[in-house]
Amino acid sequence: MSVKGRTIGLTCIPKSDARVEKHERISLPMIDLGGLNQKMSTRSLVVEDIGNACSRLGCFKVINHGISKSVINGALEAAAGFFALSEEEKKEYASEDVHQPVRYGVCTKDDRIIKPRDFLKQYANPLDEWIKFWPHSPPDYREKMGKFATEVKRVALQLMDAIFESLGLGKAYTREKLEEGMQVMTVNNYEKSSQLKDLMLGLAAHSDYGYITILLQSCDGLEIVDKNTNTWKAVPAESEALHVHIGDYLEVLSNGQYKSVVHRVILNCKKRMSIASIHGLSIDDMVIPASQLVDEQHPKGYKDSSFRDFLSFISMNDFTKGCNFIDSLRTDNS
Repeated sequence: MSVKGRTIGLTCIPKSDARVEKHERISLPMIDLGGLNQKMSTRSLVVEDIGNACSRLGCFKVINHGISKSVINGALEAAAGFFALSEEEKKEYASEDVHQPVRYGVCTKDDRIIKPRDFLKQYANPLDEWIKFWPHSPPDYREKMGKFATEVKRVALQLMDAIFESLGLGKAYTREKLEEGMQVMTVNNYEKSSQLKDLMLGLAAHSDYGYITILLQSCDGLEIVDKNTNTWKAVPAESEALHVHIGDYLEVLSNGQYKSVVHRVILNCKKRMSIASIHGLSIDDMVIPASQLVDEQHPKGYKDSSFRDFLSFISMNDFTKGCNFIDSLRTDNS
């Protein structure tokens, strides 16, 4: 297969991953989630729109999701407050162990002279089990981020019902397992590109491991690979919308009907905050292609694996060097 770039396993990543150019913006499908609570005919149309977006691009935006502006602003304020802490205070949570449920890290360039991104990863479901490990400074961090975590989990379950329905699995498919499953929140802080001169890339190309990722971003910076052209496209931030993209495990569950979306972050003239909430099954629950989507014409295309398997993979591999988890799961049938 001919592609306009380099191929890592079966994950196609177009050129210009090292140095970023100005890219055309992409207009993603805008899904009104209010329609999921309307009469069956209206809900069916929304489910169809979601399925089409998952199949065609692997991502979309949602409005009328029910998360108030005050909760969204509160989460971004909590994030900004944490990253404004002294290095000594943040180092309390620093770790290179990917198995830690709360972990602060710094991505650097040029022997730690430049810091394009620092981040805080934290488990969030069940919230009452994990929130006690979250940062205690700033004083309102747990309250504000906790409210957002609860609300975004609700939206994720609503979306997964619709996605399962779009696959013909029924909206209640594995609902109980998802309610009890992992929610991992990555809170990101990106520096201004004007401070970094030659460094344009804030986060290297990759796909997320979970079923879906719901992303809140304070300003532009996200780019995705347009599957129709295999080129990078910029995803503009919109104040009332949340970005949703398909992860590796939904590709597995759908037996390749929906493909995980390759994305990255570029730096721009503004300091950027983002909160990515990744949703999947519990740490040792195995994700397998749904039996309803496997037959002679569509043989099983992926190996069984769990979130713990993913953690083991990333502890031994570097996705910034082209090691993608989904490639390790695909078989000759995918």
